[in-house]
Amino acid sequence: MSISPYFLDLRSAYQSEIDDLRFDSEGRDVLQQRLASKRQQIGFLVQMMDISPEMVAVVFQQGFDFTDKAVMEHLLLQSEDSFPSWSSLAGGFTLAPWARDLATIVSQAPGGDKFLVVTAGLEYMAGLPVAAGIIVSDEDGDEDEDRDQDGDDELVIFEDDGEGGQGSDARTRQEAGADWLVQQGFDQKD
Repeated sequence: MSISPYFLDLRSAYQSEIDDLRFDSEGRDVLQQRLASKRQQIGFLVQMMDISPEMVAVVFQQGFDFTDKAVMEHLLLQSEDSFPSWSSLAGGFTLAPWARDLATIVSQAPGGDKFLVVTAGLEYMAGLPVAAGIIVSDEDGDEDEDRDQDGDDELVIFEDDGEGGQGSDARTRQEAGADWLVQQGFDQKD
């Protein structure tokens, strides 16, 4: 699967945002509660759409049901200045009722349609199998042969840790955080 550099860069920022929201200070998975809270703040968050789209896009997590892979995969080839319109993507997915309500609010804000297109791309990538190979494409949709020294396509493989790609990284961060707290004089959590 080919992805433009724009979406590839945003993909990692989006995943980091999800990871940051996932656990509280005691290591409990609180992602759904935090997303619900962010969804209630959408009127405020739309101000951040242009600056940090990944921070706002997370409110749509699991709100898309993708029905036409070809439409979405074509979107992922596009650079930021050649995105299709939000309405032209409508045949590629359906939105959950709560996500439709959020999309209505977002689309009324300046830049809302473009943001929704970006969000659809991010959500589509988030739902891909973790072990999917991704070929980085340049802005005209061709595979980028200048990305590595030998002229071959750069293939980025996301390894499957058996827990959706998030479990081991989150645990490692959790353990490092717990070790740091102990070093600062806090009692070790059992």
